[in-house]
Amino acid sequence: MRGLRSLNVGLLLAFFSTAFGLYFPPHVEQLPTITAQTSGSLIVLPYDENFLFKCEAKGNPRPTYRWTKDGMDFDPHKDSRLIIEESSGTFLIPNTKEKTKYQGKYRCYASNKLGTAISEESEFIVPTLPMIPVICCAVCQMGLFLGGLDACPLRCPVAHVNLTLLSVLFSDLRHIEQNERVSMGLNGNLYFSNTLVSDSRDDYCCFASFFRIRTIVQKPRLVLRVKPSMWQESQDIIHTLTRKPSILVPSSHSTTYIKKGEELELECIAEGLPTPAVEWIKMLENLPTHTQIKNYGKLLTISNVTDQDEGKYMCKAKNDLGEAEHHFQVVVEEPPSWQEEPVKSQLAEIGSDIHIKCSARGKPQPTITWKRNGQPLDDFPSTNYKVLDDRIIILRAEQRDTAVYQCEASNRHGTLLVNANVLVMNHPPLILTRSYLEYATMLGKSVIMDCRVFSSPPATINWRREDPEGSLDGERYSLLKNGSLQIHKVEMGDMGQYKCLANNSEGTMSLTTELFIKDSTRIVEPPQDMKVKRGSMVELECQVECDPTLRRELEILWMKDGMNILSNFSEGYFTDDGILQIVNVSHSDQGNYTCVVRTSLDQDTASAYITVLDVPDPPVQLTLSELKDRSVRLQWVAASDHNSPITEFIIQYEENHWEPEKWKEIIRVAGSQFSAPLTLYGHINYQFRVIAVNAIGRSHPSMPSKRYKTPPCAPDRNPENIKIEGHLPHQMDISWEPLLPVEHNGPGLEYKLSYRLLGVEDSWKEQMMKRHSFVVRDTQTFVPYEVKIQAFNSHGWAPEPRVVTGYSGEDLPLAAPEDVSVEVLNSTLLRVSWSPVPQTALRGHLGGYTVHWWQTQSLLNSKRIPSEKQSLTIPGNRSHTMVPGLKPFSEYSLTVNIFNRRGNGPSSSSISFTTPQGVPEQPPILRATNLQKDSITLVWAPPHETNGFLTGYLLQYQTVNETLGELKSVNISAPDTTQWVLRDLQDDNWYKFYLSACTQVGCGSAISEEGGTVSEALSSKQLVASQEWFVAIMCAVALLTLLVLIGCFVLKNKVGKYAVKEKEETLADPEAQVMGEESPCEYSDNDEKPLKRHHRMFTDIKEDDSSEDSSTMSEDDGSEFDEDGSFIGEYSGFKRRVSTEVNRHPVTS
Repeated sequence: MRGLRSLNVGLLLAFFSTAFGLYFPPHVEQLPTITAQTSGSLIVLPYDENFLFKCEAKGNPRPTYRWTKDGMDFDPHKDSRLIIEESSGTFLIPNTKEKTKYQGKYRCYASNKLGTAISEESEFIVPTLPMIPVICCAVCQMGLFLGGLDACPLRCPVAHVNLTLLSVLFSDLRHIEQNERVSMGLNGNLYFSNTLVSDSRDDYCCFASFFRIRTIVQKPRLVLRVKPSMWQESQDIIHTLTRKPSILVPSSHSTTYIKKGEELELECIAEGLPTPAVEWIKMLENLPTHTQIKNYGKLLTISNVTDQDEGKYMCKAKNDLGEAEHHFQVVVEEPPSWQEEPVKSQLAEIGSDIHIKCSARGKPQPTITWKRNGQPLDDFPSTNYKVLDDRIIILRAEQRDTAVYQCEASNRHGTLLVNANVLVMNHPPLILTRSYLEYATMLGKSVIMDCRVFSSPPATINWRREDPEGSLDGERYSLLKNGSLQIHKVEMGDMGQYKCLANNSEGTMSLTTELFIKDSTRIVEPPQDMKVKRGSMVELECQVECDPTLRRELEILWMKDGMNILSNFSEGYFTDDGILQIVNVSHSDQGNYTCVVRTSLDQDTASAYITVLDVPDPPVQLTLSELKDRSVRLQWVAASDHNSPITEFIIQYEENHWEPEKWKEIIRVAGSQFSAPLTLYGHINYQFRVIAVNAIGRSHPSMPSKRYKTPPCAPDRNPENIKIEGHLPHQMDISWEPLLPVEHNGPGLEYKLSYRLLGVEDSWKEQMMKRHSFVVRDTQTFVPYEVKIQAFNSHGWAPEPRVVTGYSGEDLPLAAPEDVSVEVLNSTLLRVSWSPVPQTALRGHLGGYTVHWWQTQSLLNSKRIPSEKQSLTIPGNRSHTMVPGLKPFSEYSLTVNIFNRRGNGPSSSSISFTTPQGVPEQPPILRATNLQKDSITLVWAPPHETNGFLTGYLLQYQTVNETLGELKSVNISAPDTTQWVLRDLQDDNWYKFYLSACTQVGCGSAISEEGGTVSEALSSKQLVASQEWFVAIMCAVALLTLLVLIGCFVLKNKVGKYAVKEKEETLADPEAQVMGEESPCEYSDNDEKPLKRHHRMFTDIKEDDSSEDSSTMSEDDGSEFDEDGSFIGEYSGFKRRVSTEVNRHPVTS
């Protein structure tokens, strides 16, 4: 058996190192390590209850603690005012009046028998209330010439660690207005580049605010007196004193040292008259891009300073008389930082060389100081130490070299401290990974099986395959630096047990582990991209397959845009077994949804995008342009279309005079347009709005535009749809469609109605009116008029109206049509003609003619028929028509009249005519009965309407087996025949029969039926079977009757005897005995009726050798006819299958 190549992993730092050091088993002795500490400065603030100095450490044995203050031993346990935490070195200083005595620098030491770790130094600061020197007044003398004074600063000397804001105010807390002439410096002084008499005041105050200690210090009021010179007061001529600039702040060349990352502030305040302007320059290059110039050019600031901001800066103050310059040298420095993170824990075997490196950078370059267990390294003389600048080398280390080594890197901006634990020991291999662990992975994946080892000197790690045995050589197997075995692209053959062996000079140890291969987890039905309407419900499906052993731990998560839905979105989402349901979809639900399915071994993902569709947002920014008297252009900006392109815009208007707050559509434009010219009416105060439309629907209306009122003008058009009607014979009603209110175009709308007789009158009769109808009275009956209507308002007339023609009132026609004649075309159709009525007798608009007819007698039986008129209206000026639907072989009467809009005129004289005979209707029923081997009996009922004298029937038949046979015919000349026996038929064949009734004119439509002959053997069996069944049924009936009689006899004996009188009444009324209330013991002769019917059913069928017709039917046929030969079965609920043939196609009813 071969194992994987061995590797010395010992306690290589790559394995055991964490951010803070090595991992040691609990029973192994460990050096102290500081785990929590107070660092930096601790400034006492008034609102703090107490002040914490924390010091916590770990180690084996457990560390003990001690403190130093300003380098001297300090025991917190000896001061009863301090609060001590016994489980650590932490203590608290209470906020009392005596807290000042605790000011100083503190450091904690944590020690056990192996060494001592130290904390960073922390300073406890108790600030005192700052004092401002008292300056009562300042006197500045005015120069020799009017117009300016010498510069005069008001000083506010404050220096304190917590100062955050300086302000110079007037005593009433009003801020002094600062400008190019007056400004407050960073040091708190108030500077005047030149003074004016108006600067004299006695209420200048300096305020210093200390935010951290919540304190404001106010300096006493300062008095400023600006005195004019005596020479100036005595002169009659006034001169202006001017001078070139000079730099007030800073007073001399300066070098500014600033820490990297802080804010640089360079101040340059100059005096002079006129007031000088200040500009900034960086020598040899441009000012940094993040430079800001403040305080009217007097202050340059650069936030978050970097090395690139270092260099030489210059401020230049200029006025008309000259300029002054000042140079600043800016040096950017930085506190110490580790160039390479020091190793905080090392484990070394006895006799090895140990390197402790402490490399730091900073500006100025940090100074490195070494200590051992908190004491200077020089206090430990040793021949096996070498100190080389930033490192210590311990040669041939022994167990006594175990200690905590401290490295401090310091410059003027700060100090870095690191504790490096060095443990020198030998220890046999100790495998920290639990044995018999089970690992699982998927086919094709990688797996890492751990074998973490603690040992000194380093142990040799070897892996081998146990069950089944196999080689671990090849590219798929890797031994990691921490001793773990990694298998790449796992195969099924890799499943089994593995053993890890660790050994060094101190001993050997091993562990066994097992590897299992699982099926991959995968999504088989991923979610699909969807487009859904807002407010609807959507489901995303994510179906998964995984290894059965991992089913219980399978987890399905849904993410939206990378965020877990269930933990970040509370409402509207529901998940169940791989289905995500989103109810009441909103715009915020749009996004990318990812289904994450995972087990402890692997995971799979699939994504889908949901696009939410909605109506567009309303258009915005409605503006009016191109304003004219009767038109305007409306422009707008389209808003979001919510993933459905806008197809059109609807523009609506509202006016506040006729129908306020009622919006009406004015125009529609395509979705690609964002403006539209609008044609307007006059004298209307318009406002407009726009609605966007997409495939989902309409948006809400936009906000209305500004109102635009058009000037008044004359009407654009005249009324339309003029109607001229005559409801009465001697008047004419005129009406028209009035103009819409918005079409008035101005106030005072009226209509001028003009009319005259057509071709008779030249002048017009006129009427002015506001209504839209008028009645002209006392007219002639039905004479033509010309009419026109013109609109008018207070601004003029509409265009010249068009003239329409109409007639006055109509009256009933005076004459009837003449020369009425008829022509009988066939038994059901008639042609009628007449002479038109003259126009003079019409007296109105011709409506048409009406033909009236009615049947007076049937020629079949000479019976008179009650009059029942029918009519046919013929519109227009026609003189003939066809009258359909007449009954054959009948006598009719007919009249014709004319009608107009007023009503009907008189009828013409009636004329009579007769219709000829027609063909009969189809017989209502046809049956094939008495099916024998060579004959079939057909029975039928005569047609309901014969339409003439019935002359007989036409019977046709043919075989309809696999093919149609020859069609044979039988003419039946007796009209009263209703049955026919067809003989000489072929046995065991199927036939189709067609029967039609005939008159002298011809035969009508046929009814069809199907039936078949039987074979000879089947015919004999039917007869025998009928006789056997009859005997069996009769025996059963006799037995049943006997049982009923016995039962009645027994029941009557149990009940008792009847009264004699009651018996006599019963015997005297046999009908009552039959009709009375039935009981189980009563019976009558009616009980035998079913036997009679049964007997008729099974009577032998008598064959007839002739093919003659017969008007009656024997009982053998099972059907009955009444005296006139009608078919009784048809009218008593006969329910057999009836087959009729329409247009030679069979139809089953």
